[in-house]
Amino acid sequence: MSRLDEEKLELLRRWGEGLQHDTREELRAAGRAILLLIEEIEHLHVDLWSERSPAAAEPELPSSLLARLGQFGRRTGGEATS
Repeated sequence: MSRLDEEKLELLRRWGEGLQHDTREELRAAGRAILLLIEEIEHLHVDLWSERSPAAAEPELPSSLLARLGQFGRRTGGEATS
């Protein structure tokens, strides 16, 4: 089975939207479910992209200047002076 690419998601979106206009309640519900699942897939793609971005890999800086200077001193092998 091949993966869901943008073309397949667009096809599913069209099906879901088309089912929204059916006279049968169960098909309208299926259309809504398809659209909700596509929306969730798109949110997951954004989450995954955010996790893989270089900004997510950067360590957090300590909040105080003194703690940052202390970290700098440890990395360079020196001591931070006050």
